[in-house]
Amino acid sequence: MKVYPMEQIKDMNEQEFVDAFGGVFEHSPWVAERAWKTCAPFDSLMELYSALITEVKMAPLSERIGLLRAHPDLAGKLKMSEASASEQQGAGLKGLSSEELAAFSTLNKLYTEKFKFPFIMAVRGHTTHSIYSAMQRRLNGSPEEELMAALREVGKIALFRLRDLIEENDSGRAAVTKETPATPARTMYYGKGDVLVYRTFAAPQTAVSRIPESCFTGQDNVIFAMNVKVAVCGDAFLPSFTEGDNAMVVATDSMKNLILRHAADYRGSTVEGFLYHICGIFLHKYPQMTSIEISADRIPFEGLQVPCEAGGFAESGLIYRRSYNDHSSAALEVTRGIKEKAVEIVSHQCSLKDLQLIKVKGSSFSGFVRDEYTTLPESSDRPLFIWLNIGWTYKNPDDAIKPKDQVYAASEQIRDIAQSVFHEVNSPSIQHLIYRIGLRILSRFPQLDEIRFESNNRTWETIVESIPDSNGRIYTEPRPPYGFQCFTMTHADLPGGGSVL
Repeated sequence: MKVYPMEQIKDMNEQEFVDAFGGVFEHSPWVAERAWKTCAPFDSLMELYSALITEVKMAPLSERIGLLRAHPDLAGKLKMSEASASEQQGAGLKGLSSEELAAFSTLNKLYTEKFKFPFIMAVRGHTTHSIYSAMQRRLNGSPEEELMAALREVGKIALFRLRDLIEENDSGRAAVTKETPATPARTMYYGKGDVLVYRTFAAPQTAVSRIPESCFTGQDNVIFAMNVKVAVCGDAFLPSFTEGDNAMVVATDSMKNLILRHAADYRGSTVEGFLYHICGIFLHKYPQMTSIEISADRIPFEGLQVPCEAGGFAESGLIYRRSYNDHSSAALEVTRGIKEKAVEIVSHQCSLKDLQLIKVKGSSFSGFVRDEYTTLPESSDRPLFIWLNIGWTYKNPDDAIKPKDQVYAASEQIRDIAQSVFHEVNSPSIQHLIYRIGLRILSRFPQLDEIRFESNNRTWETIVESIPDSNGRIYTEPRPPYGFQCFTMTHADLPGGGSVL
């Protein structure tokens, strides 16, 4: 199959354009002819697609019916276009048993007799079972409903075929239409949140190196659990907002099911890798999606020790306890790549969230500005309770998505570095504490690109200053509001060529 760059399409004359795209709509080159005369040249795939769909919508009813009748029966034996043959082959419709073929033929006949055009479905990504179920369901629709449904499927097929035919560069994907050159890009996305995934016996995580601050060397991933949120973007979704046309809308319930079912396909060991895996499936199956933002919070389960027959204790391997302490998190933003099936990473973020650490003594806070608004006393040896989120990015995102050679920076190791530095340092402020933590993380993991901190001061309020014959005090929860800090660091912050401080 020949693939056309957008720059080449812009320079096509009418005949060249029709030769290239006349088959996008089955045996109906008139769609491409009219779109070229009305709207050429085209700046992007979606602009071209919109022009083609507009011509179909504007066509008389008789021509739209003719377009539908130009499509072959699913699983039929009559000659069909090369594109249709490939699509049906991919869905398994060319390898049916005699019984399956008879069942499809019966439904095709019933459908055609009722609606006067063949059953049409964008079969890419479907199975013979899902196609057969759709035929049974749609056979019960009214003629008006089925006309609209069939035309929507024709639109989906056209978008699939355009994706196969067009190589769109970054400028083409981002191009605005000629009609609205000065209009800023709008915010437009939708998706599904709180998709709870519990996968058992995933691949163990082993691509981590030992560091002095942590005894963590990997995890078995017997329970690989996470809470996933996904948002999808694409110009094709605009009619669902502006016209109530859901032809290109993938139900968020379908998104949930895709994530859950394809958790079984994932062969990696990291949350980042799982998210990338899911993005690839979305973009391959749904050509109307051009970019995806996806994130997941790891749901931690801790292995438990049980008595063993030889005495002592050992990891059960069967019993785990749900932890509500700190947890890892990851987020990806991806876009459709230039090459078929390619997924390009726009941005990524790995995180340790909800780390809560209390140091009962050895912290201070003094020397700050004092004026008529100041009521806070200085302190030289206070307890310090911090809530901390730490984020990091890699120089090469593949180190998180497909880690090898011990390059993965595990959130457990980031946590252990934070608590080790907190233990070691008599900090004059939270700001200085997170700076020292950042230096240590960057020194231990040269593969990281940036560290980000979000900290929150939750130091307890003192109620009883001293207890007789004891070093103890009595505290209670602090009253709001709360102080917070945000800080980013890179390897440029490391002194002395990157030595550990």
